[in-house]
Amino acid sequence: MLRVRRKLRIETERLTLRPPQHSDFNAWTSLRRESAPFLKPWEPTWAEDHLSRKAFTNRVYWAQRAIAGGTEYPLFLIRRDDQRLLGAITLSNVRRGPAQAGTTGYWIGQPFARHGFMREALQAVVHHAFHVLDLSRIEAGCLPENTPSRRLLESCGYKYEGVAQSYLQINGRWRNHVLYANLRSDRRGRTDIGY
Repeated sequence: MLRVRRKLRIETERLTLRPPQHSDFNAWTSLRRESAPFLKPWEPTWAEDHLSRKAFTNRVYWAQRAIAGGTEYPLFLIRRDDQRLLGAITLSNVRRGPAQAGTTGYWIGQPFARHGFMREALQAVVHHAFHVLDLSRIEAGCLPENTPSRRLLESCGYKYEGVAQSYLQINGRWRNHVLYANLRSDRRGRTDIGY
């Protein structure tokens, strides 16, 4: 079994961000199932076995390998006061060398949306990426009509950079995405586009 050399854990005021563990299966499955109508319009189509124990076990092992390899940092949002799983955030596609960049993606269970939890998590991951991992650029994309996600990104220092045509398959269809980036040394000024 692969072991992560250094335990990845980020603490915020209300959250612990940590990799998924096998013991999270029931909480993850329940939260994903109860939030499915809220999440599915924004996500790739779920595989038939998406909520199965085998798929979750594979997810845990993938997370361990990815963190050990420094290519992806998948983290669960755990509320500190009751240890409840609220959602997940991933710093993925980490590129070293001249790029020093990565991409953020996230989801939150419907009962916990619009309470500032994801803002807290995203700010912590951005800080970790810039000050611990020494990245220079963090990218994100979302559907143009996903106003809450766009506002979240902008509130955490991401700035609009453009539109990627047919960027990802979301809910079974190729969809355009608006692209954002957060730079460690940002001198771009405001890039609001209005929506």
